[in-house]
Parts: sequence; structure tokens; C-alpha cells
Amino acid sequence: MDMRQNQNNSRQPGKPFRPRFNLYWLYMMIGVFFIIMMLWTPSASVRELPYSKFEQALRDGCVKKIDITLTKQRATAVLEPECAKGITGVEPAGKEPVRIETLVPSIDEFSKLLSELQREKVFTGDVSYHEGKDYMDLFIFSILPLLLLVLFFVYMNRKMMSSGGPGGGVFNVGKSKAQMFDKNNKNKVTFKDVAGLAGAKQEVEEIVDFLRKPKKYTELGGKIPKGALLVGPPGTGKTLLAKAVAGEADVPFFSMSGSDFVEMFVGVGASRVRDLFRQAKEKAPCIVFIDEIDAVGRARGKNVNMGGNDERENTLNQLLTEMDGFGSNSGVIILAATNRADILDKALLRAGRFDRQIHVDLPDIHERKEIFQVHMRPLKLDSSVDIDFLSRQTPGFSGADIANVCNEAALIAARHNKAAVGKQDFLDAVDRIVGGLEKKTKILTAEEKRNIAYHEAGHATISWKLQYANPLVKVTIVPRGEALGAAWYLPEERQLTSREHILDDICALLGGRAAEDIFFNTLDTGAINDLERATKKAYAMVAYFGMSDKLSNMSYYDSTGQSDYGFTKPYSDKTAELIDAEAKAIIAEQYERAKKILLENREGHNRMAQILIEKEVLFGDDVKAILGPRPWKSRADELLGEQPATAPAPDALPPSPGAEPADGEPQNDGTHTEEQQ
Repeated sequence: MDMRQNQNNSRQPGKPFRPRFNLYWLYMMIGVFFIIMMLWTPSASVRELPYSKFEQALRDGCVKKIDITLTKQRATAVLEPECAKGITGVEPAGKEPVRIETLVPSIDEFSKLLSELQREKVFTGDVSYHEGKDYMDLFIFSILPLLLLVLFFVYMNRKMMSSGGPGGGVFNVGKSKAQMFDKNNKNKVTFKDVAGLAGAKQEVEEIVDFLRKPKKYTELGGKIPKGALLVGPPGTGKTLLAKAVAGEADVPFFSMSGSDFVEMFVGVGASRVRDLFRQAKEKAPCIVFIDEIDAVGRARGKNVNMGGNDERENTLNQLLTEMDGFGSNSGVIILAATNRADILDKALLRAGRFDRQIHVDLPDIHERKEIFQVHMRPLKLDSSVDIDFLSRQTPGFSGADIANVCNEAALIAARHNKAAVGKQDFLDAVDRIVGGLEKKTKILTAEEKRNIAYHEAGHATISWKLQYANPLVKVTIVPRGEALGAAWYLPEERQLTSREHILDDICALLGGRAAEDIFFNTLDTGAINDLERATKKAYAMVAYFGMSDKLSNMSYYDSTGQSDYGFTKPYSDKTAELIDAEAKAIIAEQYERAKKILLENREGHNRMAQILIEKEVLFGDDVKAILGPRPWKSRADELLGEQPATAPAPDALPPSPGAEPADGEPQNDGTHTEEQQ
């Protein structure tokens, strides 16, 4: 009933309902025809008789007229009424003539018999001969095969055209695969559905204003911006922002991925570009959105494929031509999104094609709060949920990550048969996304558990004692994913990082390995993630940021991405040795610094390690109670000071790691994996 109503609603008023022709109707009619032909029987007035009785009727003079069909060797005769019952055995109905039929063995012999009976005056009726065309055989053996061949060709053509979606199939391989969302689309996205991104929305509002009121700009001699490139990390809402621009402007919206242009056939990508812009001009004013444009817009001559006639380059050339070919006031605006703007072709980014680059960055704390409010609308929440607290708990999270947090929290609450989603469900969701799923069933020996506890306590001690290191929020030795232990820290959301910040981070990363070296006089494979991150930071300081003593103010970082396809380094072998030596010196210096701090705080470190062995979880308030408050006041300390002291004292820690952590913004500062020997 609902389906029928929806169909009636979609019908335009004032137009009569006309059913659409379907090829399956023709198949049905052909099937019905064959069934009728199979079930069809001759009329009851014509009776089939054996040849012997038919000949006897001729010799008895009971036949008035004979009709002979040459092609079928059949003879049909009309009987005298008084002889009908004796020959057929059935009383004739009324005065209708009775017809009999038989298959004659030979037309020539049968003709001789008729001539003989005519001479003897036994048969005096008329004899007629005709070809007797069999239209059924003609249809089955001549017309039907051709008809089936045509129907099969039409059917396969329709299947191939519909197999690839819009523009799919062999015959439409050069057609554009863009999906069009017109202004009457029910799932329209507006700026209300896009939380945060205040700066990006401010930049695209002018595009929306132009699409609404183009004369406002053209009358003054202004030109439309032909394109805008949305650049940012994955999950920040670039595609959603482009849909919101189309929804706010109330214009058609063509959506297509960059990989849809590239095919195995030569010239297909360029053909699809031409077809896309042709459709866009017909629907102008409109927006064309190309997602992941780096799939087709990679800089020419820098492809991994060394072929001179690359299909991707041909497609890019056609795209450049189309963007600079149509009139500036045609009302077609190109939006594109990528998270790899550094590898795009320079001709694509010049003024006149993509006039603007709109940076869609990761949300800050206030934008995260707005994003949480959007994704919490469909959830049933209890009174314990604090959006301000959750926005502080998720630094560095993108909009997609926050949506995942809300969904995971709802799933966790449903798994525990709760009536509403609570604060603890969100905390568990954040922990699961950052560190992975808890694996309480993973069996650890007492020695492994002790090593992990001392390792994590080393990180916590050093990060608490260093001025620029991120203070601890929570640490656990419960295995998560591939990690045997995980720690969450409270980072400062800063735009610039000083040399002291990086050195303190390296020292904190080496704290776990230093604790194992000091207290057990042995090393294990659990610090592989820490060593990897510390090494990368040290090499970045020397080779990229120019923060070393012997290579000061020198940077070998290539922002254009050309070095990715080069076979030589931008420095000599002697410089490479110097970079290695400087990075090793930084690591060695910070490792000794970490060991010194641990030796100075041996008692507090051992106490935290024992708490981790017994309770498997340690909070920031516990570290504060053991090591004392941090003497440096920073933004992180202010946020920690605003939180309520929810964590219990060290002597009364909860028995499981599922307890509520202290307030703060967590960061997975390296999950430590135990490498298999």
C-alpha cells in the first residue's frame, strides 16, 4: 500500500498514467503464443481416419469432394450425410458436412486410385490440389531463430549498459559516471549539517552567494571563481562541505571520483571529462565535485608509470582544457577535494582553474564540541554525558573519528543492555578507537606483566617531570589490539613546536626502555614503537627542521614531492653520515637524560609500577599523589585543574581497568607491542 502511494505521489499532476513498455512483456507474449500452439487441436468437424477406412469410403461412393495437400501428403474428404455415421461411427450434428482426413502413402498412387474410381463412376466428386504452406513450420524454422537472435542482442545490450551504473557498459564506456543530485533531492545537505569548519565555510559562502545572485557580481565586471580545491586530512568533511555548498545554493550537484575517469581503454578518461562538462553546461548553474582528484591530477612526468603516453596524463590534459575552455560566466563551478595537494600538477592549481585552495583542518576544541552535538542528536543520552569534557578528551580527532566515537558508544551501551548512552560508554569508545579492543583473555606471564608495568611507569614518570612533555592522563597494561600496554596523554594544541618540545618528547618516548635498562639490566622488544617514533623525531630535527648544532639552519625536506620519484638524495654521502651522527647523538643524550630522571625518582617510579601490576590501570591523579604536582603551569595543567578528582587514591584503586579516568584530552602516545621471537 505504501509503495503504491509513493508511485502515485511521484506522478506529475495533470498527466495520465501510462505504463512503461518492458521487454519482458514481449517475452511473455511469445511464451503464451507457444503454449496456445501446443495446446491447439484441429476442429472437431475434421476427423482423422486410417488410410484403409478412407479408401473404403472412396470405393463405397461416400465421398463428395477431395482436397489433397501436396506438401503434407494429406487428403481431406467431404462425406455424404447418409454415410457419415457408418464410416466415422459418430452421428453428425445437424446438416453440417462431415469432413475426414488421412495421410496418404503416395500422392501418385492415390491419384491413380482416384482416376480408376472416376472411370468406374464410383467417385464423381471434385478433386483439388494445393501446396498447403505450413505457416507454423515457416515461423518456427525461419522467423523464430532470427527473432530470438535479435531479442538476445537487445537483452545483452541492455545488460551491458546497466552493468556499470550510470554511463556504464561497452557502448557507453566514454560516458560520464557522475551522479547528479538535483535541487529537489530529499537528502539535501546544508551548512546546518556541517559542524565546525568555520573558516572553510566562510570561504565557500561567497561561492554560494554567487550561485544564488550571479548578477550581483557580473554587473560590476567580476568573474566567477572557476574552481575551489578543498585540501585537508582524511575525515575532516571535505565531501560533506561540497554537498552543503550545493544544498545551500539550491543548484544541481554532480559528484564523481577521480578514479572514475581512469580506464583501461585509451581515450576513455578524456571522453568522460568532455561528457561531464557537457552535462554540467546543460544544467548550469551547477556544481561539479571531483573527489580524490589526485587520482587523475597527479603532476605530469612524476608518475610511477614511465610510459610516455599515459592515459592519466591524457585525462588531465583534457580536464585542464575543459576548465579553461568554457566561459567564465557559464555558472559551472568546479569543487575538488584531496589530502595530497603537494603532488598535484601546477597547471591545475594556477589561477583561472582552481582559483582558491580552501584548507579544511582538523577541528579544534570548540569545533569538536559542535561536531559532537551533531552526531549526538539521534542518540539517547543520560545526564552524565558532558560534551565539553568529551571535546577535551579527543584532541586530533577528525569529524569522521568523532562520528565513530558516538557510534561505538551507542554500540557499547547496547552491548551492556543500557537504556541510554552514558559518559563511561563514550570513554570506553575513545579508548577502543585510540588503543584498540581490550584483550583481557590474552595470557601474560608474571615476568611479562612486571616488565610492561615498569615500562609504562617509566613513560609516566618522565612525562610528568619534564616541562614540555605531555602529562599523563591514563595508563593501562591491559593488552589492546597488538599492543601490550597503552598510555593516554594530554597534549597542548599548538601550531608551532620548539626544539625543547621535541627533545622532551624524545626523552619521554625513551623512558620505557630506560626503565627496563635500569631496574632489570636487560632489554626486550616491547619498545619497538617508542624507538621508531623517537628515531623519526631525531632525524626530522636534523634533516628537516635544522635544529642540530652541526647542520643548523639546513633543511632537506622537499615539499613538492619530487624526491619521492628520484634516485638520488639531495645531499652528499658525507652529509648523510653527519645526519646519522647527529641523530644518534640526540638519541643518546636524551636516553641518558631519561635514565637520570628515573634514578632521581626511583621510589615513585617503583610505586607506580606496583600499582599497575596490582590494578592494571593508573590515572593522572595517582601520579600527582605520588610525584607531587607539576611545577610548570601550562594550558594542559589548566585543563587538568578544571577537572573533578574522579580517580581514587592509589591505595583504593578499582580492581579493573574499566574505571572512569580523570578528565583530560587523551592521546595514544605509542602503544607498545611485544615482538614475537
